[in-house]
Amino acid sequence: MNRRVLKLAVPSILANITVPLVGMVDVGVSGHIGNAVAIGGMAISTMLFDLLYWNMGFLRTGTGGMVAQAYGRRNLTDVMKIFTQGLGTALGIALLIFAIQFLYIDIALRFIPCSEAVADYARQYYFIRIWAAPATLSLFVFKGFFIGMQDAVSPMAVDITVNVANLALSLLFAVRLGLGFRGIAWAVLTAQYLGLVLSIVLFVLYYRKLLRYVNLRLSLRMKDLGKFFGVNGNLFVRSVCFLFIYVGFTSLASHYGDTQLAVSTIIMKLFMLFSFFMDGFAYAGEALAGRYIGARDAGGLRLSIKVIFRWCLFLAAVSTLVYVCAGKWMFSLMTDKADVIAASAPFIVWLWVMPAFSTAAFVWDGIYTGATATRSIMLGMICAAASFFAAYYGLRQIFGIQALYAAYMVHVLVRSVWMQAFRRRSVYAKIS
Repeated sequence: MNRRVLKLAVPSILANITVPLVGMVDVGVSGHIGNAVAIGGMAISTMLFDLLYWNMGFLRTGTGGMVAQAYGRRNLTDVMKIFTQGLGTALGIALLIFAIQFLYIDIALRFIPCSEAVADYARQYYFIRIWAAPATLSLFVFKGFFIGMQDAVSPMAVDITVNVANLALSLLFAVRLGLGFRGIAWAVLTAQYLGLVLSIVLFVLYYRKLLRYVNLRLSLRMKDLGKFFGVNGNLFVRSVCFLFIYVGFTSLASHYGDTQLAVSTIIMKLFMLFSFFMDGFAYAGEALAGRYIGARDAGGLRLSIKVIFRWCLFLAAVSTLVYVCAGKWMFSLMTDKADVIAASAPFIVWLWVMPAFSTAAFVWDGIYTGATATRSIMLGMICAAASFFAAYYGLRQIFGIQALYAAYMVHVLVRSVWMQAFRRRSVYAKIS
């Protein structure tokens, strides 16, 4: 079982490591070919896409959990039904995005305070990258399909290809070919479609025999569509709650001044560094939980959960040690501003405790997704989001900005406790 867990977790971790590199390169390229206005324009436009695509994450998680269960049942007709429903939904959402693209950016820029020059750069980037929507959303579905089929190597290959291509093409288009700021957007667009082409190639290489099980009439049956959108609707609400928390964290931090905003932004990025590793085991939990629930294998389910938690607790202990020994150094790598580094001193302790607070939440989130216990995920996330804001507003008069970090820990603790409390009803009951 250890080998099976690591076979699923390690490729996802390796792929995740390339994610922050791309963001750093894009900012670095824009900083060298332009100025602060160009960087600001790219930051705003990138944020708009993050807001847009974050809420579409259900296309990956929902597809992964349902495909894993169908795989466990050895029901290949259901596997392809879910896959085609996912692709159809992705393309439908992409068409909707195309239809509202002008309205979306016009409304967004009315609420985002920025200069006309920054807004102009944001529009340039936005109106190029928007055409990647079909590829970006389809990649969510392909990744969910691969993970559900217990294949973590294919999505790793796709993620690394997309991220490395984005890096190389940004340098090629923006610098060597002289396309400037627009070249960065063209690089993202091209990389996304390269990833989609590779996904199709991998599907044809390894899963083309499944095409015989495609039944469009079955995929469009109202009963099956109802189940598909029921699962994914709950995950959509969960994503919205996540968005409220992360946008709320940044927005509330901005009230304490630019220096504190910079500190909180970097601390959040260092929080995310831990999540890149934990996500690999969450994906393993999703794939294995779905597989064993589909196969009605209670013993396999319990053993896989036990092994995944054992690895994650080890990883949390190592991460805590790294944050304690090197947290200040890691923070200083993110900025050379002496005032920001000095202001971070009272907040480094939150890096030390974050792994202990959040490990269970990460693991159970993947397992619940594999079990398609999405209603419980949604309700737990609503409670977690409410607890975040309640904790902050309840503590801010006493602790000031420290209340913001405490509220973040409260929200992950609520998620952990909720899913631990309902594990028998939501996960184990699926095969009892």
